Amino acid sequence: MVSVAQEAPGALEAVRELLNSWLIPNDTRQPDDRFDAWAAAHAVPPADHAGVRWLRDELRSAVEGKADPDAVVTAWIERTGVRPRVSGGSLRFRHDGGTAGDLLVAVVTAVGDGTWRRLKTCPDCRWAFYDHTRNASKRWCLMSAGGPDGRSCGSIAKVRAYRARQASAPGIGSSDAG
Repeated sequence: MVSVAQEAPGALEAVRELLNSWLIPNDTRQPDDRFDAWAAAHAVPPADHAGVRWLRDELRSAVEGKADPDAVVTAWIERTGVRPRVSGGSLRFRHDGGTAGDLLVAVVTAVGDGTWRRLKTCPDCRWAFYDHTRNASKRWCLMSAGGPDGRSCGSIAKVRAYRARQASAPGIGSSDAG
């Protein structure tokens, strides 16, 4: 179940769901590729699987800051042949990229309206979420556990930082006081 606080607006939500077809479950903490289940749930034709998986991996790298987002999106625009058209007074896109092209159109639209930069991944569990905060400063997927199996990456990170500060503070925990 997805928290509404993490859902992306409009068609960008499909991209966020695609990114989360690769995850690090809280119980195992081992990477898990669930692309096949995602593709089945979204009726992606088998002929499109390789391209959509490739798109997912490259978009994930861009969102995680491991690749230049502009370069990734531009390369995929060229790869899928995404091109704008004006129809009925509004901007539409055409492409030759199948499902990957459809998803890329959602990304291109999000780049254009400024929502793409708010799609982020948690530095701990790497879950993709949409940052709804006013100043776009959200860093973690959740601050508190979202259920019995939920992870509270923000709280865990803050506790970890606190403990590191305490361990390096002079005189704390020392038996030399006296």
